[in-house]
Amino acid sequence: MAGLTTGGPNVDVSLLYGINGLARRAPDWLDRAVGLIGEYGIPLALVLLVLWCWRGARRQDESTAVESFAALVWAPLAAGLALLVNAPLREFVGRPRPFRQHEGLQVLDAGPGAGFGPELGGADFSFVSGHATLAMALGVGLFVANRKLGLIGIALAVLEGVCRVYAGVHYPTDVIGGFALAAAVVLVLAPLAMALLTPVVRAVAGSPRLGRLVRAKDRALPRPVDLTQAQTPPAGQRTHESDLAA
Repeated sequence: MAGLTTGGPNVDVSLLYGINGLARRAPDWLDRAVGLIGEYGIPLALVLLVLWCWRGARRQDESTAVESFAALVWAPLAAGLALLVNAPLREFVGRPRPFRQHEGLQVLDAGPGAGFGPELGGADFSFVSGHATLAMALGVGLFVANRKLGLIGIALAVLEGVCRVYAGVHYPTDVIGGFALAAAVVLVLAPLAMALLTPVVRAVAGSPRLGRLVRAKDRALPRPVDLTQAQTPPAGQRTHESDLAA
């Protein structure tokens, strides 16, 4: 397993050199910017996108808000679960980083996960990309909650994958593997997760104190109507109807 496209003429290595070759020809400021965007910027943007989606979901009607909020809770949970699956997978495959196998790569060191230390999802191995896994899990999770924002999240996840290859710390197949792992975890387990989370979120929505997490102030649940009082006419009206009956 460790020999997975780690050498020889193949599309994976060719794409690696092609994308990473852009870093060798780009100015230093652009390389630093891409490294920082891939390491911190896109994950932060995805978190902000989740919060923006939550803000909009609170203004929907009650049933839609509950479903959207449950999906938004599932998104980070699925991302964490995907990273947990990623950790033993990386150890099992044991694929070295591309810069340890191929010469002439421009490696952008933007932090502890950029190739010289442990990364998201496990030890310092290459397959699969922890950053790509995290980004795509959040993107697909967003898509479950909101189609439009989800497409933006998925696009950001794809950009994250390109940044990791550009930085010289992952093969393209590392990124594709992260995308596949994240999508599988989110979508396969989504029915079970929604079945478990939706009743909990509905209970939170009905709470006087915690309900604001699910619904905005102007979307408060209607107060229950006392049917006994609603069906009892005023005294004067009741007397008038009694006289008519007589």
